[in-house]
Amino acid sequence: MKKTLITISLGLALSACGGGGSSSTKAPTTPITPPVNSTSAEVVQAEQTVALGQSTELVLLAPGSTISDIQWQQTAGDTLEVYATTSKVIGFTPTVAGDYSFEITFNENGQQQSLTKEFTVTSDVAALTARLGHAVVEGNSVSLISYAPQLIDLTEQEQASLSWTKTQGPDVEFTAESTDGKVAVFFDAPNVSEDTLLTFTVSGTLNGESVSDDISILVESSTTVLGERNYVPFDERIADVFLYNENSPAGQKLIDCVYSNKATYSNSCNFNQTPLIAHISETPTVDEIMDRVVVSHQWMGDQFKKFLEQYDEHDDFKNLLRATTAVVLSYDIRPSFYHPYTGAIYLDPSDLWETPTQRDTINQAPDFRAGFGSELQFEIPWRYVKDNEYASYYYPLRFRSTRSMKNAEYDFASLLYHELAHANDYFPSTSWDELNESNTTFLTLVNRLFTDQEIQSDDLQRALPLDQGWATGGQNEMTKLGQVRFQDPTLITEQQKAYTMEDVANLFKTEGAPQFYSYSSTREDYAILFDGFMMKVRYGVDRDVAVSDQDYDDIVWGQRGREGETQIKPRVQFVTERIIPEFATEAADFLANMPAATPLDPSKSWSENINISEGATINAHSLAGQLATKAKQIDTRLIPKDGEKRHGKGRKFVY
Repeated sequence: MKKTLITISLGLALSACGGGGSSSTKAPTTPITPPVNSTSAEVVQAEQTVALGQSTELVLLAPGSTISDIQWQQTAGDTLEVYATTSKVIGFTPTVAGDYSFEITFNENGQQQSLTKEFTVTSDVAALTARLGHAVVEGNSVSLISYAPQLIDLTEQEQASLSWTKTQGPDVEFTAESTDGKVAVFFDAPNVSEDTLLTFTVSGTLNGESVSDDISILVESSTTVLGERNYVPFDERIADVFLYNENSPAGQKLIDCVYSNKATYSNSCNFNQTPLIAHISETPTVDEIMDRVVVSHQWMGDQFKKFLEQYDEHDDFKNLLRATTAVVLSYDIRPSFYHPYTGAIYLDPSDLWETPTQRDTINQAPDFRAGFGSELQFEIPWRYVKDNEYASYYYPLRFRSTRSMKNAEYDFASLLYHELAHANDYFPSTSWDELNESNTTFLTLVNRLFTDQEIQSDDLQRALPLDQGWATGGQNEMTKLGQVRFQDPTLITEQQKAYTMEDVANLFKTEGAPQFYSYSSTREDYAILFDGFMMKVRYGVDRDVAVSDQDYDDIVWGQRGREGETQIKPRVQFVTERIIPEFATEAADFLANMPAATPLDPSKSWSENINISEGATINAHSLAGQLATKAKQIDTRLIPKDGEKRHGKGRKFVY
């Protein structure tokens, strides 16, 4: 049965107000009524009772009030995993039946207030639930995901029965063509004049039973007017963030400079206001780096710190971070990118979660460019491989999996190598002294670098070009195909639509690019050369690349360890010795002894080529082998993952 939203007004907790004077045991002749703070705020919950495995949210609703200093605290019940305790909304998923209660303290219009909320979790198990209710600034992205806790997979009929309906609040425009048959839906929060509650119902038929669940999203109004793309770093609404270390000497200025809709190019910050980490220390400690970390959720910073402390044994990432002004980790960053006009890297926290509740806080909206180049007759897939097995695995949302940081080490390391290559491309170590305490704005400086072609990746194209035409503004066929696949699908031509897999393989295999994404831009070419090589040196992880059909069933050509090709080695060395000078000698020695690429077998599919040992056959007990033979996987929670494209919303960003 579909539930309706229940609004609950709560009794106020009394707070003692003190004054001057002496104490006395003598009863006063006139009764004194202690002052009581009044509040129009209330805590709203969509359910009167909650089932096991059912996500629910508590919403502090106070339209028209100025709210600050929020703190939620659980006061009864089995401990719940909550990650937004300073937000107006907390969402969680109880797994133990019983009575629960929370207290929230907050400042409303200058007065300290508190409210309490009690609710019951029954022993019934939820058949369908939607995650995760939260607060969002108007205009920011929202994703709603449905789960069937008792079902591993939904049948096609069950999935087709799912339907999303908005039941309260202003209209929203879903990015999907329809909300029917959708496990997940995505939209941008509507513009509002005051905090406004949106509620949605997802319903369907599972195991022959009609089921539904409600979810609440609080849309917060913003007084900041969005600027136009050519004048601001962020022309779309971004999340509210805070300093990971609240006492960081960087202060609010860092947030204003690197992740704020208030920032404009005309008043962009400079290295005196937001210095590079190298200007603070050329041998930065983890604590010094964490002073430059900005987050939407505290757990994201905790996990990033853990990675630096436990998984940076060579100090690569601490050294590479010297070329950045800040690290931003936020639930709405998807995908990761580097922005030269702020000097910061922006990381999608998807590689950092360890619990399903942490993962719930991350927006799951897909990359809007996923369909680019769909009219082409080929794909050029890539993946990371270690010891003839996938190095990366995907954890489907429906399984509520937990994982260790170790499970995501390769994914996050490769991401950092890539994004930090961009940072060191623009601001290499040779420039740090000149930039120290400079009052030149990022806008002025980067525009000069563009105009004078003084970025390191420009030097690479002059010395060892990937595409000879880039120097004169022209493009070869692979670059043109790369623009269609990664930048603008409207550029596609009839000739490109007609290219066969064989045509593309013949174009690509003699080039100096490790993978197709190198043709997205000169900046990406630079970063791709670095990240794959560092994964090989530090982790023994190779990169496969192939030319295949769109289903990856057939390949016509492919290689493992393409960085070892004679036309690519010099380009790798050029990049590596500039990005991380401390590593230059070791890199040169490694490259000198690096074998040539190993060919993949065109008689086998992409997945069957995972094991390329001489005389090897597919291991029937391996995850990759099971995928290749269409057999049931030993652990259905893990799916071998091919490399995801790294690109994002704005052309000025580098991905």
